[in-house]
Amino acid sequence: MIDKRLLSKRFSEHAKTYDAYANVQKNMAKQLMDLLPKINTNHVINILEIGCGTGYLTRLLVKTFPNAAITAVDLAPGMVEVAKGMTDEERVTFLCTDIEEMAFNENYDLIISNATFQWLNDLPATLEKLFTRLTAKGSLIFSTFGIDTFQELHMSFEQAKDKLQLAIDSSPGQMFYSLEELSQVCEDAIPFSSSVPIEITKMEKFELEHFQTVREFFTSIKKIGAANSNKENYCQRPSFFRELINIYDKEYRNEPGVKATYHCLFFKIKKHDQSEDNPGIQAKYYT
Repeated sequence: MIDKRLLSKRFSEHAKTYDAYANVQKNMAKQLMDLLPKINTNHVINILEIGCGTGYLTRLLVKTFPNAAITAVDLAPGMVEVAKGMTDEERVTFLCTDIEEMAFNENYDLIISNATFQWLNDLPATLEKLFTRLTAKGSLIFSTFGIDTFQELHMSFEQAKDKLQLAIDSSPGQMFYSLEELSQVCEDAIPFSSSVPIEITKMEKFELEHFQTVREFFTSIKKIGAANSNKENYCQRPSFFRELINIYDKEYRNEPGVKATYHCLFFKIKKHDQSEDNPGIQAKYYT
């Protein structure tokens, strides 16, 4: 279970250093842009972005959709302030709120989220809620991290635990889905209807980062605010972490440095109008 207050605090505290370290997240944002449905950019459309962070994806959306009204949401006030300072567009509305608690009063042609859904405590309920807020031809597009993210850290954690014969049930971070597990979550959460055909596109990608030391890797996680924010405690004995670092450095160092794997999952869930094959979303307005 994610402690949302701790999560908000950590991301806010590191909002100003986030962009310098979030290289993988930026690559994921670019990949999301490649997954966008064919939308006539001359149409006025309504976009909801979840977990806008410092606004990197927001600015890509602004550039791509010159007539879009964009609502960008983030849990951390520090992130929202940085995003506001870097996005000078009246048609972008920034909200500091928890998407799991947010009440909706309008529908969206596009709902998009980058590297955020791993921080949700009830992903199925959130997916269902978001899907019901799509317009007739709307799309929900998101990226998140998969089960093999930071596999080196998790394996080092287990080896250190076994070597020191420690009975530790927790892990150094939250658990992630595999591609197929998350696909099943999406299928179970979305209210399928024969009258509204659904298209689900999914893909996965692995990215590697290298660091001079294991501690440098830990620093990079801290600098984007993504340190462990679980409510459950985990072992913090200095002797345990010395052993973990030693194992990590020994087992997962190659010529570029110690490696860290990011398992990136991408999903596009689109309502499909069988009667129309031409590009473009006809905007619908809700008040």
